[in-house]
Amino acid sequence: MKARVLAYYLPQFHPVPENDKFWGPGFTEWTNVAKAKPLFRGHYQPRIPADLGFYDLRLPEVREQQAQLAREAGIEGFCYWHYWFGNGRQLLQRPFNEVLASGKPDFPFCLAWANHDWSTKSWQRGKGKVDSSVMIEKQLYPGDEDYIHHFNYVLPAFRDHRYITVDGKPLFLIFDTYNFGDVSHFIELWRDLAVKNGLEGVYFVAIANSTTTVQRGKDGTIERVLPDLASSERVYRDILDLGFDGLNPFGKPRAEMLYKGKYRRLVQLTLRKYLPQLPAVRMDYPKVMKNFFSPEDVWENVYPTIMPQWDRSPRSGNYDGVFVNATPKNFKAHVEQALELLRDKAPQHRILFLRAWNEWGEGNYMEPDEKYGHGFIDALREAITE
Repeated sequence: MKARVLAYYLPQFHPVPENDKFWGPGFTEWTNVAKAKPLFRGHYQPRIPADLGFYDLRLPEVREQQAQLAREAGIEGFCYWHYWFGNGRQLLQRPFNEVLASGKPDFPFCLAWANHDWSTKSWQRGKGKVDSSVMIEKQLYPGDEDYIHHFNYVLPAFRDHRYITVDGKPLFLIFDTYNFGDVSHFIELWRDLAVKNGLEGVYFVAIANSTTTVQRGKDGTIERVLPDLASSERVYRDILDLGFDGLNPFGKPRAEMLYKGKYRRLVQLTLRKYLPQLPAVRMDYPKVMKNFFSPEDVWENVYPTIMPQWDRSPRSGNYDGVFVNATPKNFKAHVEQALELLRDKAPQHRILFLRAWNEWGEGNYMEPDEKYGHGFIDALREAITE
């Protein structure tokens, strides 16, 4: 059985005017990564890249090296985060635009629309919650004129021979389905435009947590609900009913609540918003990941996520949990568990989304570092080839 592993790819590793303005000249994700400090004894921070170093994604040589490492891991292609804020406004588009224009690397790709506000929040230790959110860009949905402009922008990518397809249609993912009230109309409009432009359509996949504390109605209203840890059926059906072809669930919140206890975990997250000086919560990776997948992840059009490691402390300090014992060996066992979910699916639908290839600020990456080298790359290749 061959699995189709698609890796989320962050194009943040190059300076942009918006980051320069807010954080200072030359800021990239590496700035947070390099200054990270251990939060407890034995905490693996800072994380230092090995083979590729502190790279700049404006360099085509770096992009070629990344593709070669991904091939080594058995990854089918990259899923580039794509930032379109409405009215033609974009951010971080340069690396993908250069990949598209140059034809290099000759490595498959697709796009995932990161349709969320571009903001930042800071916390002052010992002084309670300080919300200093600064909105750099707000996600807008201006209507058909912008939706058509957006489609025409991605059309050259859809037509590229490298673009990843499912059932003959270019694959396009949408990050936030809850706050995109017009999403069903958007999907139908793009499908119509795709056919008019000689494509078979667009294969839309929604990204969502498998367990959530919110529920969206078809009219776009959102209400708070208690998370259901036994089943993800309601979450999945609510989203698929909006018109999506498939769904990519993220099981981390579910797994953490089953590991720590539903209410205990929710309380932990709430307390750290107001008391950021509290110590970091440690999560034992192999124990947490036992509950990462929902029963409904075996559905034909549900494409599970695999996650090698997680530590957002470079970005968020003590707020999020730090996964310990996230080793290549334990990651391999996690991938093997995920592969069992694919056995009865059609070959085109044996898809696993890898989160992520290079989210260094989240401690969520596959690229070689000084501690594990190619360990995670080797683990993935071994799991999907054995």
